[in-house]
Amino acid sequence: MVLPEFEYLVPTTIEEASNLLVELGSGARVMAGGTDTIPPMKDGALKADYVLSLTRIPGLDYLEYDEKEGLKIGCLTKLFDIQTSPLVHEKNPAVSQAAKYVASTQVRNRGTMVGNICNASPSCDTAPILIACDATIKIHGPEKPREVKAVDFFKGVKRTCLERGEIVTGIVIPPLAENEHSAYIKHSVRRALDLAIVGVAAWVQMDGSVCKDCRIALGAVATTPIRAYEAEKVLIGKALTDELLNEASIIAMRNCHPISDVRASAEYRRDMIRVFVKRSIKKALEGYEEGSI
Repeated sequence: MVLPEFEYLVPTTIEEASNLLVELGSGARVMAGGTDTIPPMKDGALKADYVLSLTRIPGLDYLEYDEKEGLKIGCLTKLFDIQTSPLVHEKNPAVSQAAKYVASTQVRNRGTMVGNICNASPSCDTAPILIACDATIKIHGPEKPREVKAVDFFKGVKRTCLERGEIVTGIVIPPLAENEHSAYIKHSVRRALDLAIVGVAAWVQMDGSVCKDCRIALGAVATTPIRAYEAEKVLIGKALTDELLNEASIIAMRNCHPISDVRASAEYRRDMIRVFVKRSIKKALEGYEEGSI
């Protein structure tokens, strides 16, 4: 289909972009890489009278690491840069893996992790690992900057907590201590391009063989990415035996609410949650082999 007419605006500061969003209202759409903006506009699934590109605002394409705060990812940082970054691979390889799972190489060379979460698809590949790792979303608004936890960012299908004039400027992922491990596994028909049938991320904090703390996040099994709180409770304070992991996986399966669609039935998704919760925790504990990303 032909791309409909719209006015293309290129603010040069984040303040200007925020003010334009307030002024233009619901007819304005923010764009970073454009992979979740231009194609749906062509298909008629998304309407926008104004498209605000952030690409000329300096300082938003950072990819840094701070020993206290962890990984810092700017809203213009490309998914491919996150996937291939030696820094990300060293500090939290599951984040690299999640970035690699998004769409195709061509899309990852334009698309951003911030754009991926702002699209707020229930099957979003990067959301589960951000939730599991307790990431913080940095937001600039017309009043003042604010921060929200990744688990609180998603409010429904294609809906986030962003209010009028607010723009996500970055993501901060806390550092992994020596006894902390994370993993993300995507289950889809094809390894590339396809949306997730289910996605499972796990973060575990160990004290010897005992799970001191953990977070499990699920994608594509509810209207938003979700935490498997009841399954987490089963694991905390206990040795992670196969029997215990099976029990937690079954609880996670029973507490998700998937739908049936062209990719899979709700029953199949539930069963895959049972399988992949256990696998993701085991993968987190085993770590990643060098060069697997």
